[in-house]
Amino acid sequence: MRDQLDRFGEIDKTAGMLRSIAKATTDTVILNREDPRVRAIAKDISISTRYFGLHESLRQTFPSDDTLHGGDAAAGTIPSADVTLDRFEGCSATFSIGNESVTTDLKLDGIYNIYNAAAALTLTKAIVGDQLDQTKLMERLSQVTPAFGRGEKIVVGNQPLELVLVKNPSGFRLGLQSFDPAGYATMIAINDNYADGRDMSWLWDVDFSSLQKAGVAEITGIRAYDMALRMQYDEIDVSHIDTDPARALQHFISNNSEKPKRIYCTYTVMLALRRELAKITDVEVIS
Repeated sequence: MRDQLDRFGEIDKTAGMLRSIAKATTDTVILNREDPRVRAIAKDISISTRYFGLHESLRQTFPSDDTLHGGDAAAGTIPSADVTLDRFEGCSATFSIGNESVTTDLKLDGIYNIYNAAAALTLTKAIVGDQLDQTKLMERLSQVTPAFGRGEKIVVGNQPLELVLVKNPSGFRLGLQSFDPAGYATMIAINDNYADGRDMSWLWDVDFSSLQKAGVAEITGIRAYDMALRMQYDEIDVSHIDTDPARALQHFISNNSEKPKRIYCTYTVMLALRRELAKITDVEVIS
């Protein structure tokens, strides 16, 4: 996806770097067959190539940059995949591994994490080969927990608080699709420091309409007022705005003490919020 163009350039450049890595690989390359730029890498390498992918019914849920802007998800020849994500509901997912369909519950939240699991399963299958114990494999997968900020759950005042990292339009879209806002207090925290990417125009490519009914309780970060303007265009009520994350977090928690909470945040403000949360609950602080 186009993400932080000011730092990394266009996605064709990124695909070129991935191609260079693949050409230097000596054994096997695992590719996402649903991304035309990644899929095309196979033409330039002579070693073993394996794929993970999606059931066709899910392709619109996980748009590539091309399909996000109206392109055809199935353009070109789609190769067969070692592992496909066939369907998911909540934290339960069904994968096709070879000719077998397997379903497992996951501790991972977020539908992007579930798709990442298909990639991990393909890599494991490539390494282990015919000795693969799929029962044990799925048991281990069911125990994987989110990395910090990627659907991480923290308990504050006997209520869960979830941190959801967002940094590009696809990730934010999928995050909003992953989590039902009903019954939750929602906070959005947006910084534009170097590690976040200075160009925040990508926020206008995100569909926030799922938040219309519940509204947004708090907006913070360096670009809080830009985010509030974006909410206004999607006709979403915002209860409070404060550019200072520490004050905003305190206000968010104290004014929504009886509700579970969810915070969508860019990278540097997520670190700041986690430091504040560490003062009141058990949180591993990443420096």
